[in-house]
Amino acid sequence: MQVKIGMADWHEHLSRDTLICGGQLCARGTRIPVTAILDSLGEGSTVAEILASYPSLRPVHIRASLAYAAEPAHEERLLPLKAS
Repeated sequence: MQVKIGMADWHEHLSRDTLICGGQLCARGTRIPVTAILDSLGEGSTVAEILASYPSLRPVHIRASLAYAAEPAHEERLLPLKAS
């Protein structure tokens, strides 16, 4: 069963604890920073490759990381970008 992640739902799958990874945002229940997940995706790794590299990670963590990363794009109305 695949869980769909809404923009607000990423909070359920990601967490921040000052005692874990220096307070970085991590996949809930793991010590895997969201930045590591996003970096892997940005470098071209597939979801399957990321899951193989991090056995404690679940697909929902990857979808939640993407939802988290997309939030600033929805805030452009607050910080408009200049057209080139």
